[in-house]
Amino acid sequence: MIQNELITKRPTAAIGEEIGYELGTEFISNFRNANPNDQLSYVIGKNIIEQILAQPGCEGIHFYNAINEHGKKTLVYVGIDKDGKNIFEYTAVNNEGNITNEAGTVGDRTDDGGESWWKWIFGW
Repeated sequence: MIQNELITKRPTAAIGEEIGYELGTEFISNFRNANPNDQLSYVIGKNIIEQILAQPGCEGIHFYNAINEHGKKTLVYVGIDKDGKNIFEYTAVNNEGNITNEAGTVGDRTDDGGESWWKWIFGW
């Protein structure tokens, strides 16, 4: 079984695919119908995404459901390596040529995704 998993497992960087507008809309509607009072979406800016992906060895991002210090639902996001392990620390060479341990980037501070936009599109 492990050999089979190794043969069929996709590389971390290849996880995810473009699904198109129609299927995406269907998935969103399914979620909203099953969870009418839940947070529908989050907006994350490209700067923090690029900062996470720029870490040495970063192949993807884990998104964790979370509750912030104000009791509001949010996402916490952290880079992952080729084995799917969170990057909480990595080794780097500083300007003086010394090897240092750097803290990995852990992101938060999402926006609510413009809930009114979804209401306009879907009539919610």
